Amino acid sequence: MTSSKSKLGLLVIILLILGLFFRFTNIDKKFYWYDEVFTSLRVSGYTQTEVLHEISSVQFLGAKDLMKYQRSNPAKNFGDTVKGIAIEEPQLPPLYFLAVKYWGKLFGDSPLSTRIFSVWMSLLVFPALYWLCRELFPAPEVAWIAMGLVAVSPLHVLYAQEARPYSLWPVLILVSCASLLRAMRLQTKLSWSIYAVATILGFYTHLFSLLVALGHGIYVWGMQAYRFNRKSVNYVIATGLSFVAFLPWMVILVINRKAAKEATLWANGDSSLMSLINNWSGNIGRVFWDFGLTSQATSIYLIALMAATLILLAILGYAVYFLCCDTKKQVWLFVLALMAVTAVAVMLPDVILGGIRSTKPRYLFPTYLAMQIAVAYLLATKISALGVPSWKRQMWKVLTVVLLTGSVVSNTVSCPAETWWTKELGRENPAIARRIDRAPKPLVVSDISEVTLGNILSMSHLLEPKVMLQLVLIDPQGRSQAQLLNPPAIPKIPSGFSDVFVYGRTQNFSAKLAKMHNSKIDVPKKQTIQMLWVGKLEKE
Repeated sequence: MTSSKSKLGLLVIILLILGLFFRFTNIDKKFYWYDEVFTSLRVSGYTQTEVLHEISSVQFLGAKDLMKYQRSNPAKNFGDTVKGIAIEEPQLPPLYFLAVKYWGKLFGDSPLSTRIFSVWMSLLVFPALYWLCRELFPAPEVAWIAMGLVAVSPLHVLYAQEARPYSLWPVLILVSCASLLRAMRLQTKLSWSIYAVATILGFYTHLFSLLVALGHGIYVWGMQAYRFNRKSVNYVIATGLSFVAFLPWMVILVINRKAAKEATLWANGDSSLMSLINNWSGNIGRVFWDFGLTSQATSIYLIALMAATLILLAILGYAVYFLCCDTKKQVWLFVLALMAVTAVAVMLPDVILGGIRSTKPRYLFPTYLAMQIAVAYLLATKISALGVPSWKRQMWKVLTVVLLTGSVVSNTVSCPAETWWTKELGRENPAIARRIDRAPKPLVVSDISEVTLGNILSMSHLLEPKVMLQLVLIDPQGRSQAQLLNPPAIPKIPSGFSDVFVYGRTQNFSAKLAKMHNSKIDVPKKQTIQMLWVGKLEKE
């Protein structure tokens, strides 16, 4: 038994080292995408309105001129960062962005530096996960295997590398969970204070931490048989103080709810129930295995992907069943509450009202963490079970190795890639930038709006200094944004440029530009103008 524990400990150390390697490797080579540049924009203290006004009032810009809005500005302080988020994206609590701003003052605010901050934050998930598992289970093997699963989980690695709050949020989810169990066990003022602070930090990192708190409430009341006693009263006091502390941001969210609604319009996209189920299943699979296969892959690969996903779902289903049958109520109820509350709250509205928010795995970290804990308990229990034939233990050891090997191979595949499915908007940008950069003296003409600003800022990290930009302020439908700036005319293209490229996703603007200059726009056949595209303006 001691030998088995030593081997397990060595395996976990190797997995942690691999997880560290995968998180840090090539993070400077992966393109800085739409959402990440908005992190830099918020940290800079500028608002979208300010940026649109300034860059559209200049005839020509170099790509590097746009860096001004993605770097710290001495004239913009922490209050400006909070103000920008509150006015334009109040659905995003400010804690992560303020932490990044402070980090930038110490270590620089380049994309690489910001991503390194996210990676360091993501490493805190391991002590937090170990703490939670030790509060739940007496056997340390569960905690070790859980850390190993998360260390090489493709989903955790991918989001750890992004300049977004999804590296910090899982840490605070786990800390709040562990501190709740500790507070219920110790029943001291200090332990409940720690839980309250962890909950407040979670609220100010991600709004869906409210769902985690709801799951905690279900667990506490379920364990106390819906009676008021010392534990339930202490929980109500701690949670009540947490909500009071978060009330100022809730007021901001209510006041600026229109801005929050506009910022999340994408979540209202249409999707059939079957499509939702396919996405949910695929995302669960990505927690363990992710080889980058999409619906465009060949049939043989899709069949293999479907088979692998079904196997993972079967393992997960059995893990949850085994957890409920093999542990006390105080364990299985906690894990199920953590797993189910967020899943139901995010998925059900998409099923009933329509929407695609639940297809984005970044919103379901509480669910995925609970799933990984359930799988860790299953594997730890089965491979160390006494009084069973050795071949059964060997079978579960093989399954554990296969599961972990799939995760390692997944990270090996995604590690060198400059883009992956997590970078949803502007995935075409690296290829587009390479095409533009091949021209000796190129000009890029683009529409610019609140919708396309993120992609323009993303392109600024990819284009060479020789590239000039001519930006025209319009809205996504091609109508002028008079409230921001007097409507500009379709621009005249001056001479002196070797090539003129039209970039964006507004066909109306592109058609008018081509007509004005008696030209046509040559779009490569491999591109789809339903997404971002670049066309070369050529005389007819």
